[in-house]
Amino acid sequence: MSGSQQTGGPNTPSDDEPDLILQTDAHKPAKRVPLHEWIRRKLAWIGRLVRRQARFFLVVLGAGWGVIFESFRSHAWRRTVRYEFVTTMNNIIGGGVSASLFAGMLTGVAAVSQVIYWLGLTGLAKMTGSILVNVVIREIAPILVGILLLGRNGMLSATELGLLTIGGQVRSMQSVGMDPFLMLVLPRTLAFTVAGFTLGILFSMSSLITGYVMSRISGVITNPIWTFLDDVAAAMSVTDYAVIPLKFIMVGFVVGLGGCLTGLTATNEDSLRTLLPRGFSRGMLIVMMVSVLFSLDL
Repeated sequence: MSGSQQTGGPNTPSDDEPDLILQTDAHKPAKRVPLHEWIRRKLAWIGRLVRRQARFFLVVLGAGWGVIFESFRSHAWRRTVRYEFVTTMNNIIGGGVSASLFAGMLTGVAAVSQVIYWLGLTGLAKMTGSILVNVVIREIAPILVGILLLGRNGMLSATELGLLTIGGQVRSMQSVGMDPFLMLVLPRTLAFTVAGFTLGILFSMSSLITGYVMSRISGVITNPIWTFLDDVAAAMSVTDYAVIPLKFIMVGFVVGLGGCLTGLTATNEDSLRTLLPRGFSRGMLIVMMVSVLFSLDL
């Protein structure tokens, strides 16, 4: 018998016969996970998610206190820190004035003039000042100013510091004894704070004046502009004189701080595709959070 015919003994399976071991493994039932193990895995997943989200919030709280504390220490304001503060503030205010004024004009046309028109039509013109203060100046203006700051300058800070962190420049600063918090976070956050107050006041004045002009052109209101502004100022309470500026200040503070911390907490796996959405979502959340906290009647 030739070697080609001697392919194996009687116990050797042929190529056409199924493998009993593979069939046994295929029909073997999957191992059931015990209930306590399944609960433990789900709780661990929820814990990781909550810890990841709460970590940034805790970092913002700690860094915010650090900015406030360091801003009152004279040795923190070195020449480089002062230069970064002035440069950032000029860029934010200088570039944001036109956008804030234009957004205020749109708000005046879409909101202020409509409030004046419908209140005058229903015979409730005496409530014009209080509604403009409580709705436009106290609620709408801080949110829109925060969005303008976030979209134009907050994302820029997050991108710049994120690229510095990913590229290793921040680590190089630390290796030579330079504190990135004092050099970058402190001046930029305070610059955003000043810019938030400045642009907020400009936005509010632009919206009120534009709303008055539109109402005067349409013949809804006949009082002079100083009478209109005096009615708005008279409708403000003592609390409003403190809350409204503080709201503008806090919006600028959290937008600047959130953008800087988003960049500094970037990892080597991050890129512009991950930094930009993360920075925008975090910025929107903290702006809305500040607005809601100041709107609560505690």
